[in-house]
Amino acid sequence: MPQLSPRPGIIVVGRNPNPRKTKVVNVKIKLASFLKRNQLIYDIYFYVFSALLAIVRLFVRTDDRLILFISFGGKKYDDSPRALFEYMKADRHFADYRFVWAFHDVDAHEVPGAKKIKVDTPGYFLTALRARAWVTNSAVERGLRFKGRHTYYVNTWHGVPLKRLGNDQPASLKSSFRRLETGKHSYDTFLIQGEFDRKVLTSAYNISPKQFLMSGLPRNDVLANAGPDQRIQARARIGVPEGKKVILYAPTFREYLLDGLDVVLPSHIDFQRWEAELGDDYVFLFRAHYEVARVTDFPAHSDFARDVSSYPELADLMIAADVLISDYSSIFFDFAILKRPMICYAYDYDEYESKRGLYFDVRKELPAAETEDGVLALVKQGNALRPQTFAFRGKFLGRYGCACETVADNIYQAIRTNSFKVLLFQTFWARLWWKIRKRF
Repeated sequence: MPQLSPRPGIIVVGRNPNPRKTKVVNVKIKLASFLKRNQLIYDIYFYVFSALLAIVRLFVRTDDRLILFISFGGKKYDDSPRALFEYMKADRHFADYRFVWAFHDVDAHEVPGAKKIKVDTPGYFLTALRARAWVTNSAVERGLRFKGRHTYYVNTWHGVPLKRLGNDQPASLKSSFRRLETGKHSYDTFLIQGEFDRKVLTSAYNISPKQFLMSGLPRNDVLANAGPDQRIQARARIGVPEGKKVILYAPTFREYLLDGLDVVLPSHIDFQRWEAELGDDYVFLFRAHYEVARVTDFPAHSDFARDVSSYPELADLMIAADVLISDYSSIFFDFAILKRPMICYAYDYDEYESKRGLYFDVRKELPAAETEDGVLALVKQGNALRPQTFAFRGKFLGRYGCACETVADNIYQAIRTNSFKVLLFQTFWARLWWKIRKRF
């Protein structure tokens, strides 16, 4: 839970009681960023450690009751892996299963009902080799290839793609991980919400049609089923004052805006002006993308604008919000489920399209503006913008609302079916080894 400051309704987010651990985590993230940008170093890392883990795998037995979860590479305990984990904990089919969560900083997260391990340690890789199933929204293999034939790999992904990915990115943005991003994938199941993301992800990552599961995203079940009571509770957890409406501003990152290896982001918001025009009726919640290390111009102290970038539940922020402002983020596809106004603040559209690339012009699908004047005017229209949200949802979202049940059943059935094959495989090699030993 976020810490509440002495002033009512003001939230202090992102405070870490152990700055030394935060520094270590940041160093690891920067090393990963360096690997992505240095092809030779990455190639050495990939071939040496993939080969080493392939050898270790020969001596590791699969545990049919062990499932490994990791969200955003170990940075967070959230998103679809968390939603699916919490559903599976209560599902009788998984009553005798053991769950493990992997993090960069294991002490920063409370995970009732699961063991916690540290990413990029021997224990992490041994657990991954032993686990019967992997559940992630990004990747498990840490830039390597070591999935065994008996491991069931579920990638929930983390949003319908609006910006270009993988094969479709400009050459200048393709990382050293491109072999993994665009080669043959080891996923057994990759979740999608509609035909649009099926088409895009096939193009971007060469994912086979048989790997897709049209289920929606588990993280969005709570949005589809949120009623007035859930909205009141979310507003209370965040600390929204009674009678105030909520603007949620959640822009994506620009990987080409760097300070050294850190991604930075200017807000392009005149907070004093916004407070003067909207402060009587609204509070402003700012949610930076998880790749952003620093927002360069966010006010240090404000009753109107709150930095909720480290708030643990993005769903709470969306449920509490009356209007969403974003730019080229996949959050539009999630928020559309709530049927509330959405605004595209495309202040750098031409630059972003040139440097990053987009699959379609979002300005033609949603109310959009390129200036603060235009965005403020749209905010003041309120619910008059909702019809465009309805049209957007109908065009891009094919299924949502029961993903946890669908995916959990998929995992359970896959494990049951394949467990018999695993048993036959292990019995065959055990008998072969016994015959060899008897002969010699």
